[in-house]
Amino acid sequence: MDCISFDDVSFSYPMVEDDLDENGNQIIPQPVFDHFTGTIPAGFTSLIGPNGSGKSTFMMLASGRLVPQSGRVNLFGQNVAALGEEKKNLLASVIYQNMEFESDDKVSNLLSFVYSHGALKGNAKAIRSDGDLLAETIEVFELESVLEHGLAELSKGEIQRVLLAFSMLYGSASIFMDEPLFAMELRQKVSALKYIKDFCAATKTAVFISMHELDLTRQFAENVLLFYPNRDMDYGTPEEVLTNEALEKAYGVPAAMLKDKETFTREELIQTGDAILKIQNLKIKN
Repeated sequence: MDCISFDDVSFSYPMVEDDLDENGNQIIPQPVFDHFTGTIPAGFTSLIGPNGSGKSTFMMLASGRLVPQSGRVNLFGQNVAALGEEKKNLLASVIYQNMEFESDDKVSNLLSFVYSHGALKGNAKAIRSDGDLLAETIEVFELESVLEHGLAELSKGEIQRVLLAFSMLYGSASIFMDEPLFAMELRQKVSALKYIKDFCAATKTAVFISMHELDLTRQFAENVLLFYPNRDMDYGTPEEVLTNEALEKAYGVPAAMLKDKETFTREELIQTGDAILKIQNLKIKN
């Protein structure tokens, strides 16, 4: 059975009143998906593409957090958007950067609460040892030093590591991660991705992760879903999808410039592409 199935799905974000273009005309959002049909199997899949190409919307639709205007999205054969909150959470967990929390509870209490109130019911073996999963995630995501801190006291990188632990401990059938490595050190990103990949294989949890770092995608992802600005997509192994030709088409700049993609914003990439075109035009004229 396919993990994610889009059947003739159309989705557009609502119009924002008084959101005007440079000519003073109301901006009407273009469809993110227009009668889109496609399937994605389970596994460890990395979503790659420039900002605004539809990665986050794809994950929100697939996890049932957004509802399409038409068509249907199935997750493990179920219309996830039609499920109640508890069943939806058991089918799909979602984490993303800059999540906001009102709780000042200690990290240790929150980890225990998520672990005991999810699908695992506080009882799961570690995947790398004979110990308990809770202790293992605390060690892997380097949370020992913040266990007695409240969430409001944590740095952005620490919060992201806590969220990663939440996603493992809850035990959903699938996990959708939108830029979960935000504000983490490189060694922490590598350690986290190694563990997430091991967790995915050991528990058969489907993991879909959006991230900018192409090198990390090549190193850890089983498969890649590459998004283009025109909403086209390519799916396959990193070797099949992340070709220089495809990356240049997706990002609009030479593939050699994408090694440190995470340091670029979408606007910087556009500006760089425009500068390259100007230089090329000057050479042609001269």
